[in-house]
Amino acid sequence: MCSAFENMSFRHVALQIQLPISDTLKYCLLALAIALFLAALIILACKMRQYYSYKAASVVKGDKKLISGANVEKKTEGNILVKSLSPSFLEVARKEQDSKIQLMQKEMEKLEVHLTPSPPSTESLDDVGSDSERPQGPRGKLKFNLHYNKKKSNLTLSVIDATDLPEYSRDPFVRIRVFSKSDEPQSEVQSVIHDRETKVVKNSRNPVFDEDFSFFLKDYPLSNISIKLEVKDFDKYSRHTLIGETRTTLKDLKVSETLEFDEDLQEKTKDIIGEVLVSLKCLPTAQKIEVGLLKFKTSSSSVIKERDVYARIDVFSNQHKQKHQKSSLRAKSKVTVFNETFLFSLPDPGNTHCLILISLYETVSTGKKLIGQTTLGNQKTNLRHHHWDLMIQTLRQPVADWHPLYI
Repeated sequence: MCSAFENMSFRHVALQIQLPISDTLKYCLLALAIALFLAALIILACKMRQYYSYKAASVVKGDKKLISGANVEKKTEGNILVKSLSPSFLEVARKEQDSKIQLMQKEMEKLEVHLTPSPPSTESLDDVGSDSERPQGPRGKLKFNLHYNKKKSNLTLSVIDATDLPEYSRDPFVRIRVFSKSDEPQSEVQSVIHDRETKVVKNSRNPVFDEDFSFFLKDYPLSNISIKLEVKDFDKYSRHTLIGETRTTLKDLKVSETLEFDEDLQEKTKDIIGEVLVSLKCLPTAQKIEVGLLKFKTSSSSVIKERDVYARIDVFSNQHKQKHQKSSLRAKSKVTVFNETFLFSLPDPGNTHCLILISLYETVSTGKKLIGQTTLGNQKTNLRHHHWDLMIQTLRQPVADWHPLYI
């Protein structure tokens, strides 16, 4: 009885303390709950949409295909994917690429022209391209004296001055090379027996050198000796620019008589200073070409045994320069044997334009010194050599031939 009475009392108290809530407030709270539920559904739907969009984009990137019509990837003939934002953008890119190819082709043509033999002899290839880019016109004059002492077999060369050099000449100097021709009557091969340079005269178009050079010529007949003097513009950071050159032979030089010269500077020429034996082998399946450097032969009778020689091979295919390769060092001699081969890429050898440049260097105390260079390939110029045609006719078989080395 007591517990029942206590329960009834508790319920009576709870009914008395219950807060009064109107129907309007109840409906407002219900509406708020429904609004929050709808907002949560909308947020969930947005997140789901973002998730599926990200997943679809990831699948497209994995397949390397763009869904958007503005970004379409096309495969070129060279198996390179090109992303074209619009037809006009692709056209501009192609024009830019064509201009780069034309520029490279012009550089290769300059290289071919300067490596082509020009009678009677040639110029060092350190200055390839520099002369043709300069405006044609007077190059100035060079004054020098020659005196030969027969008793001492000594030739004295006095480089006096240069006058009226072109406006682009900044810091001129003179490089002197003394050549000895081979005793073979029909041979054009020469050897460099002396190589000297004057001081550099800063900021002058009429430099005064006033320097004397002495050359010992006991082992060489005067009839085979010639001197080439090259006036160059000094460049600390790049190749020296050839302004002009002059040449003279000593066959008419009289003993104990000083000859004075005041010569106009001429365009550069080249000299053959040796031959290099090169082998070529075409590997059409592997799309490669094998360049073999076998021997280097020179007519020089004075060999510096302390020096070493090495070769550098550069290959240009379809106006694209591949990474060069170098041979190992060999002891310098009249016939230097290399017997080394080098592989370069050459797709479609029948239609690919290819130019191979072989440069020989000797080690000196200051670094390296260019001995000479030669080129071969299938370019449609006067440099085209039957050696390349023989390689194409005998696939997978090496074909060797001698090539002149120019300086």
